[in-house]
Amino acid sequence: MNTYAPDLEVGDQRFAVVVARFNHLVSAALLEACESTLLAHGTEAHNIDVAWVPGAFEIPQAVRVLAESGRYAAIVSLGSVIRGGTPHFEYVCRGVTDGVREVIRDTGVPVAFGVLTTDDMQQAMARSGGEHGNKGEEAALAALEMAALCGLLAEPPQEANR
Repeated sequence: MNTYAPDLEVGDQRFAVVVARFNHLVSAALLEACESTLLAHGTEAHNIDVAWVPGAFEIPQAVRVLAESGRYAAIVSLGSVIRGGTPHFEYVCRGVTDGVREVIRDTGVPVAFGVLTTDDMQQAMARSGGEHGNKGEEAALAALEMAALCGLLAEPPQEANR
C-alpha cells in the first residue's frame, strides 16, 4: 500500500491569495493569519502574491486567472459573505463556491476556500481571529498541504526495498 503524507515545508513554491475588500475588517484579519501561516511554513515573502478584489463574487474570476498562469502551487481564497434580509446572500455564496470549485476542476490547481458565510458580523469576527480561530490560517494550511500532496501524487510511487 502506498501512503502519501505531504510535508508542509514547501520552500520555493509560489502561492497566491485572492481576498475580497468587502467586509474589510474581516478580510484583513483572514489575510494576516494566512500570510503568517505561509511564512511560518517556509514560504518566502516574495513567493506570496496577494490580489484584492471588490467582493466575494469576484473571487472566482481572479482565482481562475491566477490558476491558469501556471505560476502557483496553490491559491487561497479569502473573504466573507454576511447574511442580510434578501436572497442576495444565497446567490453570492453559491456563485463563489461554484466558481472556485470549477477552477479546481478545470485547472487542477489546488484552491483553499477561506470564504466565510455567516449569519452576522459577530460570527464572522469569531471565525477571523476570535473564539473560533481564524479561517485564514486554516485555508493557508490546506493550500500548503494540497500543494505538497498534488506534487507527491503526480510522481510515481516509490518502490519499497524488498
